[in-house]
Amino acid sequence: MTGKTAVITGTTSGTGKVAALTLAELGAKVLVLNRASDRSTASFAELTTACPDAELQSVECDLQSFASVRAAATLVREICPEGVHVLCNNAGVMALADTATADGFDVQMQTNHLSHFVLARELMPLLERAADASGEARIVNHSSIARMSPGKTLLPDYLEENGGRLGGDGSQMENLMFRGARWIRYNQSKLANAAFTAALHDRLQQRGSNIKALVAHPGLANTHLQLTSVREGGMGSFFTGLFMRFSQSPEDGAMGILSCMCLPSAESGQFYGPGSGSSAFKGKAEPFALESFYDNAETRDLLWSKSEEAIGDTFVI
Repeated sequence: MTGKTAVITGTTSGTGKVAALTLAELGAKVLVLNRASDRSTASFAELTTACPDAELQSVECDLQSFASVRAAATLVREICPEGVHVLCNNAGVMALADTATADGFDVQMQTNHLSHFVLARELMPLLERAADASGEARIVNHSSIARMSPGKTLLPDYLEENGGRLGGDGSQMENLMFRGARWIRYNQSKLANAAFTAALHDRLQQRGSNIKALVAHPGLANTHLQLTSVREGGMGSFFTGLFMRFSQSPEDGAMGILSCMCLPSAESGQFYGPGSGSSAFKGKAEPFALESFYDNAETRDLLWSKSEEAIGDTFVI
């Protein structure tokens, strides 16, 4: 990755932290985008200590605020006149309460998808510049096994200004499947990540672009995400302890996004993860095709139009 520039969201822990460290070790210029906090300060200090010779930049970016995302993109443009070779939309939250962001959207949908839609729109000129200069650039989204359950249909209500009015705070399970309202909102956001990739791929291919759109899932990776979910009431601590016995390490969980970001063989429209099924908890990250339940004209168009409506801007490829 020497000579390439990578922008990664959500690097204070888990797969994002592994990805940032790995890209820095592989010689990339790495910009990490995180909400300002003691955790982000400490994690960036760890990153610079581990890779003292790497070119690293920390950019404040609160994904629960469109204004913050746009301000972060402005700073990225100043730092990266050479362009951006990889945008990795990694950051995510899981099973949070039914609350609205200051922009009025569900906190999970805005954090996991809508703000990444803004970021991709704002950084597209930098991705095009890098693709023109080096032959390719990549947008990498991070989805989840949860894209499949409890539903496979992307619903417009979850992409609209309905934060705090999307079912309440239920976290119940049924037949070992998460089916409460918290998990429906998470499912919709992770389905949106996959549909965004499909829509990007379709539009980029139609234009003959050298920008690739890829998506990954981490399987069941043992990261800070589960701890946050327990603290916020989305999962019980006892069940989580049992469930995470089936997990893999953050390093193994990061192999999906790392494959999408780095492998020369990775192609636009591929999905990397330890299997495509709902029980693909662990194993080697392998490519598979985008799935028809979101890679279809109706879902791609719904995702794009509702996302443009939400952010108040058009996103023309």
